[in-house]
Amino acid sequence: MRLLLIFATITLLLASSAFAELPSATAALIDQALASGRPTVIDLGARTCASCKKMTPILAALATEYKGKANVLFVDVWEDKAAAKRFRVQMIPTQIFFDAKGKEVKRHVGFMDRAGLLTELKAAGLQ
Repeated sequence: MRLLLIFATITLLLASSAFAELPSATAALIDQALASGRPTVIDLGARTCASCKKMTPILAALATEYKGKANVLFVDVWEDKAAAKRFRVQMIPTQIFFDAKGKEVKRHVGFMDRAGLLTELKAAGLQ
């Protein structure tokens, strides 16, 4: 019985960490990130989009791992239509990479894995 309880606890912890989410960034948070002097990636998608859902744990892990070195933001375009318009999003998910000066340096549409995100963040100046 005790082994079953331990197994259930571990399973619950793993399941909850797999669905870690970034909050949807506000316009003020986006502006702050772009002025921070750090490379930034903004993932514009939706919580209901299948490809976006696959990226959720990857983005959350990168945000934690590179805190203070890079900004990793998520915007739900269904909740923030102004952001979708501001960044001219035509399909989701769209990832936009900015250098330390806040200049857009790369745009990608569709699912992007961890390696791809890291490659582009490094190209934008992540050290």
